[in-house]
Amino acid sequence: MLADIVLFLAAAVIAVPLFKRLGLGSVLGYLAAGIAIGPWGLGLIANVEDILHFSEFGVVLLLFVIGLELQPSRLWRLRSAVFGLGGAQVVITTAAFAGLALWRQQAPAAALVAGFGLSMSSTAFVLQMLGERKELTDRHGRAAFAILLFQDLSVIPFLALLPFLSAQAGVTHDGAHFWIGAAKAALALGVVVFLGRYLLRPVLRVLAATQVPEIFTAAALLTVSGTALGMSAVGLSASLGAFLAGMLLADSEYHYELQADIEPFKGLLLGLFFIAVGMSANLGFILQEPLRVLTVVAALVLVKAVLLYTIGRLYGLPGGAARKLGVALSQGGEFAFVLFALARAADIFDQRMQDMLVVSVTLSMIATPPLYALLSRLGGKEEDQARPYDAIDVPGNDVIIAGFGPFGQIFGRLLRLKKIPFTVLEKNWQHVDFVRMFGSAVFYSDAGRMEVLRAAKADKARFFVLAISDVEESLRIAEMVRRNFPHLRIFAAARDRAHALKLMDLGVADVIRRAYGSSLELTAELLRALGESEERIQRDIARFRQYDHDTLLKQQAVHRDQEQLIQTARDASKELEQLFEEDLASQDGVAVRNS
Repeated sequence: MLADIVLFLAAAVIAVPLFKRLGLGSVLGYLAAGIAIGPWGLGLIANVEDILHFSEFGVVLLLFVIGLELQPSRLWRLRSAVFGLGGAQVVITTAAFAGLALWRQQAPAAALVAGFGLSMSSTAFVLQMLGERKELTDRHGRAAFAILLFQDLSVIPFLALLPFLSAQAGVTHDGAHFWIGAAKAALALGVVVFLGRYLLRPVLRVLAATQVPEIFTAAALLTVSGTALGMSAVGLSASLGAFLAGMLLADSEYHYELQADIEPFKGLLLGLFFIAVGMSANLGFILQEPLRVLTVVAALVLVKAVLLYTIGRLYGLPGGAARKLGVALSQGGEFAFVLFALARAADIFDQRMQDMLVVSVTLSMIATPPLYALLSRLGGKEEDQARPYDAIDVPGNDVIIAGFGPFGQIFGRLLRLKKIPFTVLEKNWQHVDFVRMFGSAVFYSDAGRMEVLRAAKADKARFFVLAISDVEESLRIAEMVRRNFPHLRIFAAARDRAHALKLMDLGVADVIRRAYGSSLELTAELLRALGESEERIQRDIARFRQYDHDTLLKQQAVHRDQEQLIQTARDASKELEQLFEEDLASQDGVAVRNS
């Protein structure tokens, strides 16, 4: 076993840097390493199937980390993309491949299983590939994530459908089997939600209090593996269970620590998964029927790419983003290996069809990274293509501004008038070019990277203005600055009240909500128009501002408990209303006495 580990590590260390240097990405490097040491290469590894099953835990960890980054409220905002775009892709692609299988005289049940299996794409491949290129937040990256998420969700009902399909293929099943399986699935999901919301956070709080880092890491791994094991036991996707567990912990105070603990294991096991996929490529079958295999692979990649491009365009993606979406998701996915094995066990497939489909999916995975790299090179300067970051060479200014949108520019303009030097980091290159037209010195760079902060002399600065509108990115940068540059005083702009509370949890004391001041100013103008006196307006605005600030401090302690948060807001609103009523009554009394 130790010899196998050394072999995997050596293959990865040699192949991955080489392929990265050639511009082909790490995924293709892992695949090439697997082919080289596998049964059809040097033959150094034999137990490929066991390794593939073990390494699939890397995909589970990947989905857990994604869940940590996706709060339930954010998932709800993505519902149109997940169920609209993702649902359209699965239904249309399944119908297309099932139709091709029927045209090739396959049985209806076999055609449907093959069509659905081929409609699935590889979550691990796509997210790793787009993550390396920093394209997950681009339009095609967000669309790809929505589609992959729906694909994982669609696995549940399709697995429940398999007994009926096998019955059509001539295998009899107990009619109650489906309903028992559905009840187990619903119960398992309910248990995960309950434990995640009401038990897991207190347990993590106790473990964190021990201040033994390895125990907290063990608890994080236990959470993922336990959830995955429970889901697998009732026939559900282990990856989906891990995703759900991560999402339930996305709002917890241990969000960043859990992610940091899981990340190294995720990276290593995903690399092992890609190596195992490379080793599982049945080159013998390819040599037996090369023309047929290549035809199936070409049809798989071409049909999926064209359909995804069309769906993306109909959804509103620009041409470049739709093309990237089509190529990125054009391969088959790891779920196909599981589904086709189940179909073979249920006599829906014969052995030859299973081998053909598995080899085709494997080759489509291998083909995706070079095809995507070729598209990126030939695509020219697409509207969504980024340019290299600027080199930062500045003296150690006292002030660093991260984000130079409308909010950050106010800081910059006033500081410039006061002759106070500052350094600006902005990651939207179109916005950088626009601002530079007006004479502003702005660096196109990502303030969320440690090397950028060091280049900007964050260790010599005194103040850090965080004016980034994206909530997750803002919190990530705030946490990084607080941990690595504790001497910096952070002035942060929050999108809303919830964002402000999370920044305060990270120890950021100087927080202002973006629309807060302007809303109060406009309210004052309205009160003037209504005939209120200037003295009374200023007193009321000041009272409201102070009371709202005090309420915000109270809510920080309870904002993770929704019921207490709502009750605190109601109590504060009632108290403030009473204060204004008393003030109004006293003013009316003075007016009566004066008259």
